[in-house]
Amino acid sequence: MGKVFVDATVSLDGFIADEYDSVGPLFDWYGNGEIEVVAGDPKWTSHVSPASAGYLQRELSAVRAAVVGRHVFDLANGWEGVPPAGEHAFVVTHEPPSGWEHAATAPFTFVTEGVAAAVERAREFAGDGDVSVAAGVTGDQAIRAGVVDELHCNVVPVLLGSGKRYFGGFEGAPMMLDNPRVIEGDRVLHLIYPVRKA
Repeated sequence: MGKVFVDATVSLDGFIADEYDSVGPLFDWYGNGEIEVVAGDPKWTSHVSPASAGYLQRELSAVRAAVVGRHVFDLANGWEGVPPAGEHAFVVTHEPPSGWEHAATAPFTFVTEGVAAAVERAREFAGDGDVSVAAGVTGDQAIRAGVVDELHCNVVPVLLGSGKRYFGGFEGAPMMLDNPRVIEGDRVLHLIYPVRKA
């Protein structure tokens, strides 16, 4: 079975977007290199440094399913029916969207039973492949539910000061992580932390 990882680009002070959902300079590293990397829809082509390309190609090639929250789904208009990573997206929501133009054809499943159920369904779909979980509230709930194997933090050298946190509102007992794998890109540091299992 593959791994489940929470993933996002994050400011040095822990934010994945500002309070208005703008990523500002957080995504600049996706366009500052010479190596082309395609994630999901070919419209989302990046040009990154060799180190970042190696990281992205290695991680993206193993992802078969993505778990995202309804808020980011709405912000992205469901990526026009193409999963943001992998072959199928599982959207955590209280109520599936009505009238979404891609509902009949898009490989999206709307899960109303919570994040843990969405991750379980994504794992079943992914089989030996990996599951990518969006950071923020959805990722935070997955971490607290104990269904995450790794945290992937693409740290960029900016301080946002406020906004949407990578960990949403993590509370509870401290969670220990193992030492990270570290990949230094251009204007981004990729940190991969295995979650220490009890």
